[in-house]
Amino acid sequence: MSPDAIGFAIILLAAIMLAGKYLRVKVPFIQKLLLPSAIIAGVLGLALGPQVAGRLAGPTGWSWLESGGVFTDEIYEIWGSLPGLLITVVFATLFLGSRIPSPVRVARLAGPQISVGIAYGSGQYVVGILLALLVLGPLFGVDPLLGALIEIAFEGGHGTAGGMTTVFEDIGIPEAADLALAMATVGLVSAIIIGVAVINWGVRTGRTRVLKEVSHQSRDELRGLYTDSETVYAGRMTARPGSIEPLTLHVAVVGVAIILGWLMQEAMVAVEDALWGQPDALWTADGGEGTTLLGYVPLFPLAMLGGVLVQVVLDRTGNTHLIDHEMMKRIQGLALDILIVAALSSISLTVIADYWQTFLVLSVAGVAFCTLMLLFFTPRIVPEFWLERGIADFGQSMGVTATGLALLRVADPHDESPALEAFGYKQLVFEPFFGGGLITAISIPVMAAFGVWWILAPMAVVFVVSLTAGMIYHRGVRAGRWSDPAAEMTRSS
Repeated sequence: MSPDAIGFAIILLAAIMLAGKYLRVKVPFIQKLLLPSAIIAGVLGLALGPQVAGRLAGPTGWSWLESGGVFTDEIYEIWGSLPGLLITVVFATLFLGSRIPSPVRVARLAGPQISVGIAYGSGQYVVGILLALLVLGPLFGVDPLLGALIEIAFEGGHGTAGGMTTVFEDIGIPEAADLALAMATVGLVSAIIIGVAVINWGVRTGRTRVLKEVSHQSRDELRGLYTDSETVYAGRMTARPGSIEPLTLHVAVVGVAIILGWLMQEAMVAVEDALWGQPDALWTADGGEGTTLLGYVPLFPLAMLGGVLVQVVLDRTGNTHLIDHEMMKRIQGLALDILIVAALSSISLTVIADYWQTFLVLSVAGVAFCTLMLLFFTPRIVPEFWLERGIADFGQSMGVTATGLALLRVADPHDESPALEAFGYKQLVFEPFFGGGLITAISIPVMAAFGVWWILAPMAVVFVVSLTAGMIYHRGVRAGRWSDPAAEMTRSS
């Protein structure tokens, strides 16, 4: 694999991304679905590859398609290796540039949403693994480990699904990567369709406290473009370009966060190998010796912790202003867009066809569970602005954070509720564990080493405790025993 091939593959990926954006601008149906351009570009890349265009070589007689569709197999091989690298960049930037607030403030405002978010994450494990044990395993002989795909694909989204590819391959279930990416697409599209429908229903039935009538997005919003009259900045200049380009500074800080995560990973593996581990071997119940567990933990959740450490140091030394969170979001967005396009373009449709029962059952169950959480449990946990605050968690639980924020923008277009702030604080507690965090990272290795019950049992307990704690708090607020900070912050009711 030559450097020229790698560079050309990235250039082609950029061209496909531009084509995806062009389709978003020009096709009304795609605009109404609010599909990100990266998803469109990924589907386009898949269609041009060996899975679709390559199979037209025989019927059409176009022999030039036989080598991998419009592009070569080498191009798709390079694209397939990108998600595992870029997911580390995405997670390293999560908390960089934002001052870490006090735990007391986070708990007071975001407590109910933390309960809802943890219930989403843990419940997806419970539903998925139970289905794998009781339905998919007995009927179709499916590995119970695939039950974790609901959380990985829905809560984690395309980024986490693509980033877990190496873990799936190491554990011996490479088909899980393609299933996860396909399920992530189902989750994202379903989140937008169901979320917008619930907001419309909430407006008609008086359940929304901010929105009194459904606001229609402008033509430019649907196309995903800003107008000439809108002034939007990509980020704040924190360094003088004469000394260092601000973007270079921010990329360098991301690199430091990733290095810290790598050092943590190496230290964990060294301790494991020294005390109880056996390199390249999983513990088995039939007498195998040694346990390798931490060695399968991917780098990206540790890079996120590395970013938190960097941010804490900046806060403590009074240098928070040196890093701009909006600039970090641009770096994160670039990495995530490339990751999504590369991952979707290299999906194996053959694997999805071979495991279509698993794909269908887990996808339907995931959508049904998340919808139940939004409509039944969220109003019984979040005392104030339950729909505005709940719709953001619903969108995130089935797609990515951006999906949740997009739905929140529809429900609360002018930020008149405390939903956005509460959601942001909730992320500080939620992200390190679920949706690509530590629990997501270790779930597959733990189940492969010790059995699915080592994840199913604790997740069931966490699910019940989070729901119970949230409902107790809700009743306490309604009874006047506790005050809800969201009510105190109300700007429009």
